[in-house]
Amino acid sequence: RLMPELPKFDDEDLKSYGDEEEELALSPPAALMSLLATQELLLENILECIPVGEFAVIQPLSDEFCLVLGYLLTWKLILAFFKAASSQLRVLYSQYLRRAKSLNKLLYHLFRLMPENPVFSGPTSEVPNKDTKTFFTEELRLDVK
Repeated sequence: RLMPELPKFDDEDLKSYGDEEEELALSPPAALMSLLATQELLLENILECIPVGEFAVIQPLSDEFCLVLGYLLTWKLILAFFKAASSQLRVLYSQYLRRAKSLNKLLYHLFRLMPENPVFSGPTSEVPNKDTKTFFTEELRLDVK
């Protein structure tokens, strides 16, 4: 709920940025970026032996699972922050992420975490001879109980 409110503070400071020779960059919230940097290092250690194109098997409720989930939820917060920002701020934030290579790392991690066959094994009504349900065809419920 808080993330969409944060860009308003940077929007006020945007006027102080002048036309300079150097390409400007503005960091998303520092606490969030610090957390992301730590998670990127830990995730790189977990996935270092897995090449892009192959996938890692992460056991549910393991330490690795919690780390990956935290990393992906951090990106969800960053994307909510971006969505609420003005187009001028998005440019500055994206420059920062580009310089930090965070987007490249995200794609490398996603392509090593994405399962080869994303079959949906949740509660569904099994009907014989029906198309296989995948995470791309079914709505996923993320309710916390």
